[in-house]
Amino acid sequence: MGAAALRALPWALLLLGLQANPALGSEPPQGQPARLPEDQIGGFTPAPPPSAQEILPLNKQPANGSGEGHAKPRKAFPVLGIDYTHVRIPFEISLWILLACLMKLGFHVIPSVSNIVPESCLLIVVGLLVGGLIKGVGEKPPILKSDIFFLFLLPPIILDAGYFLPLRQFTENLGTILIFAVVGTLWNAFFLGGLMYAVCQLGGPGLNHIGLLANLLFGSIISAVDPVAVLAVFEEIHINELLHILVFGESLLNDAVTVVLYHLFEEFANFEQVTIIDIILGFLSFFVVSLGGVFVGVIYGVIAAFTSRFTSHIRVIEPLFVFLYSYMAYLSAELFHLSGIMALIASGVVMRPYVEANISHKSHTTIKYFLKMWSSVSETLIFIFLGVSTVAGHHYWNWTFVISTLLFCLIARVLGVLVLTWFINKFRIVKLTPKDQFIIAYGGLRGAIAFSLCYLLDYKHFGMRDMFLTAIITVIFFTVFVQGMTIRPLVDLLAVKKKQETKRSINEEIHTQFLDHLLTGIEDICGHYGHHHWKDKLNRFNKKYVKKCLIAGERSKEPQLIAFYHKMEMKQAIELVESGGIGKIPSAVSTVSIQNINPKTLPVERILPALSKDKEEEIRKILRNNLQKTRQRLRSYNRHTLVADPYEEAWNQMLLRRQKARQLEQKMNNYLTVPAHKLDSPTMSRARIGSDPLAYEPKADSENLPIITIDPASPQSPESVDLMNEEPKGCGGLPPSPEEDEEGLVMRVKEPSSPGTDDVFTPGTGDSPSNQRMLRCLSDPGPRPEPEEGEPFIPKGQ
Repeated sequence: MGAAALRALPWALLLLGLQANPALGSEPPQGQPARLPEDQIGGFTPAPPPSAQEILPLNKQPANGSGEGHAKPRKAFPVLGIDYTHVRIPFEISLWILLACLMKLGFHVIPSVSNIVPESCLLIVVGLLVGGLIKGVGEKPPILKSDIFFLFLLPPIILDAGYFLPLRQFTENLGTILIFAVVGTLWNAFFLGGLMYAVCQLGGPGLNHIGLLANLLFGSIISAVDPVAVLAVFEEIHINELLHILVFGESLLNDAVTVVLYHLFEEFANFEQVTIIDIILGFLSFFVVSLGGVFVGVIYGVIAAFTSRFTSHIRVIEPLFVFLYSYMAYLSAELFHLSGIMALIASGVVMRPYVEANISHKSHTTIKYFLKMWSSVSETLIFIFLGVSTVAGHHYWNWTFVISTLLFCLIARVLGVLVLTWFINKFRIVKLTPKDQFIIAYGGLRGAIAFSLCYLLDYKHFGMRDMFLTAIITVIFFTVFVQGMTIRPLVDLLAVKKKQETKRSINEEIHTQFLDHLLTGIEDICGHYGHHHWKDKLNRFNKKYVKKCLIAGERSKEPQLIAFYHKMEMKQAIELVESGGIGKIPSAVSTVSIQNINPKTLPVERILPALSKDKEEEIRKILRNNLQKTRQRLRSYNRHTLVADPYEEAWNQMLLRRQKARQLEQKMNNYLTVPAHKLDSPTMSRARIGSDPLAYEPKADSENLPIITIDPASPQSPESVDLMNEEPKGCGGLPPSPEEDEEGLVMRVKEPSSPGTDDVFTPGTGDSPSNQRMLRCLSDPGPRPEPEEGEPFIPKGQ
């Protein structure tokens, strides 16, 4: 029964008692139990019984007097009153947020300060000053509690990072990020914990009571790179995309390792003896925490994308679904002690492409700017409260422990990066240079996550919590102030590549996608299934099944190239509208984006020509039908599943015949270029005249020359040449044609073959058997020498 029901129970009993016995204030009748004491009613204090005046109707109440009829002194009407306790909590929260925003505004207004000091350093200094001021006036400064940090301040920062995560750079470097996040964090935790245990054993009576598990717990807390500090510093120095995604991805994914190690050593501290089974279960908990967080995030991301299908009529609540589903993913993961950061990243990455395809452009702008604003305010509050908590918290300073912690943190980070990079470069195509290794090692910043985890420790099991907290704050201040302030000049000194300010054009993006398809085809042919192959498989599965379920309307069937073009032109149009450059729109931008964003009529002097709706739809239809000609229409293949092409044999035969025809033509040309003998036999003269009628004039008695027919059995043997028919024209019942009488031999150009036919397989009009025999005869004159003058061309007796 709830608290309200328990409080209403005495009232119900009292009313029942009044109905049974109208006399007020009388003793309960015999046989009825007396009123129970308040400690017996479920632990709740019941409301006091109403007086007689409260039960009487209002018209029977004495006016302006007590129950005895004595008049009360009349008070003046309160025109102005003060009730600070009523608005204390929201007033202080709003005041802190306003202070944080003003500090952030002042930081960016003064460029001389922002060029030297990072924003995080200035906010911590502001927190130190505010905390000192509050403590100086005798008040107790507020402390950054772990529940407030993990439940309200950290989720907006992680959601912003996960929703707008550069997915291409992240997936291409996922192996390197996982090695740094998992292996590097484990190395830092155990290396630092083991060395600090040795320092505690040698440090004297103030430290030798700290055991191995406590030092390992301290090492797991301080070893993780903080995503809030990395974002605050690396976005200001504009480092290149590779280094930024390596360090930032490590800071995001090492949360699972940190959570597992923290809970593992915290539980082991309560055990009297740690067994092998406990260690194995702790090892398995890493996979449960990390993969479980990802699974929870994927589930909520899919639900958010499916919900966005039906928001076309209620555009106002579209951004709210994104925020609520993401926050529910984080809380659900924290409910089962899973990685909430992994759940937020997974939900943001999964829902973004489908949600953006369903929601309106105004909702997309709302999500973008609200996430940026929310994460910026949370980050500012975290650094300010970090400074305030430093002043307000309890500290125990031990020079040996603090200096050893700072020194071993730097050594472990440098050694871990060097060893892991040496191993990673054996498998990377783009190697990490010594400059890159230095930036990765130098960019391992610690922040508020380590502070909040240490603040969660219980004094009962960890009596040295104050000393741990002091050492962690020292390491945070060193990494944020010293490393954060010096990393910008070091990047300029080492000439490290900066982030590309200009965005890639559509042409570059299309060629990048073309190269992805090309590399995928090469992997298929080679039989080596790399990340291009699996990415292509995932894209095809997404296009065939997932997009149809999660994207509403025609956008689910839109080709990838058209969808990308639509996204790019919309992005460019939004940037033009925000910058106020509508009058200078280039001709490459479509009018669709401008009409969707600003439906007002554009000026008359605009450069962009107006297009009708039908024309635009026609252009889009042409693009959809003709521009998406990729390998996705072909089935997957590799070297092990290649099948014989049924047309391959015929194609090879055709190529061989063409090659033989070219060789034959080349031989004939070589023969015809040889100078002829001065005195030729009539047969050879007839042949040369037939081959080149312009160079030789026919003789007067050319009509009596015989006709030669060549046996095509073997063109290489001279015995195949035989006199088959030497009858002159007009003999044998064949009258001479008038053309041959007047012109002699006539060279006719071969008619070209019709389209779609092969000149080798399909014979032409001039490819008669006699012409083919003549060509074969002319291509090989035979091994015998030419006959002398007066000698017949064909010997007698043959």
